[in-house]
Order: sequence, then structure tokens, then C-alpha cells
Amino acid sequence: MELEAYWGVGPKTKATLESAIGREAAVDAIETGDVWTLVDAGVDRHRATRILRRARSADGMDLLATRDARAVYKELIELAAGYAVNDDAAGRIRTLTPLTDGDEIERRLDAVETAAETWAALDESTREAVLAAFEEHDPAEGGRLAAVRAVVALDESGASGPAFEPIVDLDADRLADAATALAALEDGRLGSGADDELDRLRAAREAVDTMAASAPSLVEELRSEGVRDTAGFREGLVEHLRTETAVDPARAREAMATEAADATAFVTETLRALRADLDAAVEERAATVREDLEADIEAAGEDVDRARRAVARVGRDLSLARFVEAFDLVRPGRADGDPGTLAVAGARNLTLSAAGESVQPVTYALGDHEFGAPDGQQVDPPSGQQVSVLTGANSGGKTTLLETLCQVEILAHMGLPVPAEWATVSACDRIVFHRRHASFNAGVLESTLQSVVPPLVSGDRTLMLVDEFEAITEPGRAADLLYGLVNLTVEEGALGTFVTHLADDLEPLPETARTDGIFAEGLTDDLELEVDYQPRFGEVGRSTPEFIVSRLVANADDRSEAAGFRTLARSVDTDVVQRTLSAVEWGDTEGE
Repeated sequence: MELEAYWGVGPKTKATLESAIGREAAVDAIETGDVWTLVDAGVDRHRATRILRRARSADGMDLLATRDARAVYKELIELAAGYAVNDDAAGRIRTLTPLTDGDEIERRLDAVETAAETWAALDESTREAVLAAFEEHDPAEGGRLAAVRAVVALDESGASGPAFEPIVDLDADRLADAATALAALEDGRLGSGADDELDRLRAAREAVDTMAASAPSLVEELRSEGVRDTAGFREGLVEHLRTETAVDPARAREAMATEAADATAFVTETLRALRADLDAAVEERAATVREDLEADIEAAGEDVDRARRAVARVGRDLSLARFVEAFDLVRPGRADGDPGTLAVAGARNLTLSAAGESVQPVTYALGDHEFGAPDGQQVDPPSGQQVSVLTGANSGGKTTLLETLCQVEILAHMGLPVPAEWATVSACDRIVFHRRHASFNAGVLESTLQSVVPPLVSGDRTLMLVDEFEAITEPGRAADLLYGLVNLTVEEGALGTFVTHLADDLEPLPETARTDGIFAEGLTDDLELEVDYQPRFGEVGRSTPEFIVSRLVANADDRSEAAGFRTLARSVDTDVVQRTLSAVEWGDTEGE
């Protein structure tokens, strides 16, 4: 396949790859998701990641129909990559995409579930050994050699389980020999440590070079020891070479000059001949060692090449297993039929969980479903309603719920477990997630409609998650547009949740739509808004200015501010404000 056939590979990138690693290796790296081979070849990491995402599933990336949906996807990818066992695994996780083939989704879920079970079964010391093997021998940094060493280290760790099968299938003993050979042949030359005899010969040659550079001094040193005649010089030089270098006496005698004009010429010519002899010996020994090392690599057979892919697969799957464990993710069920299903029990927002914030799990559902919530689940979402209008208190978690549903849908399409106690998800081909953007002008209205309507009408099955549509135009007209969007969603057979404060202006809703509400219950002792984030199905939630005004009255710095906020209280609900203040033990502040 031609490189330019891949998305994102233009003439410049093609030339970079072909000059660095060749077309065949570049195609193999793209097909196997090997981001680091592309990076090492000179392609920017972010560009390489985008190329691989499109190569792996262009349709899956098209499922992310809006900027906000893509932002959620990228956040999820980075969150998962944070649990990678090394840089190689992190790079491969970043190339994972939503999938559109149901069987492929199930295969990935099977692999991740197997890895999670394997990881859970390892004791702490084995886990540490496995992590050390991946960290110390990272193919992203050491290529083929690091992968081979990783296989050997993982074999020595004693780790076992189905997730390690790609590595168990390799011959670790032969790979250990191959690792030594690969290290010795690194950079195309035999480095030190490859062979003791070769190292000895090289050391001798270096010592002879040093002596040859100061031949007159060596002559004086021999004379100071009482050497005067030719025979004495011969034996003196042999003894000096024996004690100061690794040169064998027999080799030294063989190199002795026979017709030197004087002592200095004798030493110089002898060392020159010895240097030539050592050169030949080094070359001969190096050829023998290279042949033996290449035989060790050949003995390992295809396992050397398979090691890189085995380590990559195991590393990626174990990384995802650590991600699953960290957030207690569960495998979602699949649902067929129209208009589809998105049903979750005990769902948690991963962004909040990762930030260490307290999260109230919520239960929610769209479409037809047979709710299989865990035992003790008190919430029973209605079935058969494909669209919901979500209302409720300011800061009540409506946007967070939309984001949570988006996270569940994207993870499910990626073939990954989801943050819930139970979930059932249908396949869709477009996710339209639109956050509230506080810009009130015609340009924003037009761009918003262009971003949400085309994917709705062009997709066979779309999920609409739209937040506070009224923020982009005046409330009356926003209600008209939102009402039309709800009806269009129903007509297109899509699922959708629309967050709004204009629920009363949307009546009557279509039969397959409902209104849900999130309710604030008061203020805590610290004057924080106390919200039940679990939506109540079929009820309109109300904003809670009385609680906000209560907090302002309680926090007023002086009497005039308190009086001003009490005046506002009369316009919302004085009795509620007063009861709220009493409930948080602030009492009546009049007379202060």
C-alpha cells in the first residue's frame, strides 16, 4: 500500500518515512499502531498519533461529530494513558479509537477483561516485578532489543495468566541469548563485553599504540634496567609487553624486528609489526564472534520479531487493566433495536473521580431497555422514551450528567469498560455533544446549529447531548429552536438529552420524550448548595435562587449588604430564605 493513501501522510511525511525506515517498515508501523517507530523516523508524535487513529478506524473518529465530543474522547485517552506501564504502551493507548464494528468492540472488551482479571490475580510483589520489566525495557526507547529484554524480564518475574499468553508462547531462554547478541551487535558493531578474548585483543592493541607513541622513552627505560645488547633488548621488550599489556609473549617474539638500525628503530618496528598482527587477530576474532552472535539471533527465530508485538500487546492490555481497576469500570451490555438504548446505573463522571472529588453515582436511561440495575437500586428509569429534557437547579450537575453519558458512550464504542455499576449501550454512528457556550450573538447561533443538525440528519443513529441551548440566543426564540430540535431528534429516530431552563415552553413534548429534573435540597452547614444529583424522572426541576440569596444574606459583610440581599429575598421567597438560614444555624440577623 502506498504511504500517501493513509490519512495525514503527505509528500513531506512520506519522504521523511521512506528515507528513515523505508516504505515497507513505515506501512507495517502504521498497520500495527507502532507510534514510536514513526516518531523515531522523524514524524511529530501528535501527528503520528492522528495518522494512526485514522488508519485504525476513520469511521470511528467520524463518530465524534462535535468539538466537545472530541474533547471528551481526548480526555479519556489521556486519563487511560496515565496508567500505562511505559511510554510504548501510552503511545499505543493514544491511538485507540471508537469502533464501529460490533464484533471488533467485543474482541477488545474480551482482551481488556482478560487483562483485568489477570492483573487482579497478581500479588503485589509480582506486580512490581512486571512494572519494573516494562519500565526498564521500554521498546519506545530501546526498540527491538528492549522488547526482547522485556520478554526475558517478564518471564523471570513469574507473572502468569491469560493476558501473558503472547509472551509465554515465546522461548525466553533463546531470547536471553538473543538479547546478549543484539546488545553486542548494536549500532552495527561489536561493542565491549561481546566477547572476553576480543576485548583482550583490543586492549592489547590500544596498549601497543600507546607504547609506539613514546618509543624513545621505552628505549631509555629498558637501558635504565641494564639492557645493552640485542638479545637483552628482545627479552626486555617481551617482558615489558607481558607485564604492561595483554600481549602473549609468543605473539610478541613473532613480531620482533630482525634488521633494525638501532635500539629505537628496533622497538618502533617491532611495535608496528605487533600492531598489524593484533589488527588481523581482532578482525578474525570479531568475525568469529559476529557469526556466533548472529547464530544466537537466528536460533531465536521469529521470536525476536514477535517479541516487539507481544510486549506491545501485553503492555497495552495491562495498562488498560490498571485503568479499569483504578476506576472500578464494568463491561457494558449491548442492545439492538431502534431507536437504541443508553442505560446506566450508578454511573460516575471520570473527570471528577480522577480529580479526587466526591461523586454521587446517578442512574439514567434513554430508549428501550430492560433495566438490570444492581440489587438494592431504588431508581427505575422509564423505558421507551428516546428523548429527555433535563431541568433543574443551577450547579445541579446537569452538564456533568451529559458529560458522563458522553463518556459512557465513547468508552463503550472504544471497546472499553465504563464507569458504572451496570450499563447497556446501543451502537450509534454520531455522538453530538455540545456544551454550553456563553456567547450571545448570531454567529454562535449559526455555528451551533451547523454543528448539531447535520450529524443528526445524516446519521443512521445519533446520540444528542446538548447543554443549555438558550445560552446562544434570546430565551423565547431559543425555546422555539429547542422545541424544533427535540422534535427533529424524535423524527430522526435518535436518542437525546437536552439540558434547559425552558422546559415549560417546550410543551407539549412528543410522546417518546419526557422531562426530568434535578433538585437542590438546601444549603449545608458550610453554606454549600446541597443537591440530589439523581434526576427525578417525569418532573420539572427548578432553579434555586432562594438558596443562593440565603447564602448571600448569611455571608453579607455589613448591615446594608444584608438588607439589600433581604430585599432580593422578597422577590424570590422570603419564607424559604428564612427557613434556609435557620436550618444552617445562622438565625435572624436583623438588629445586628
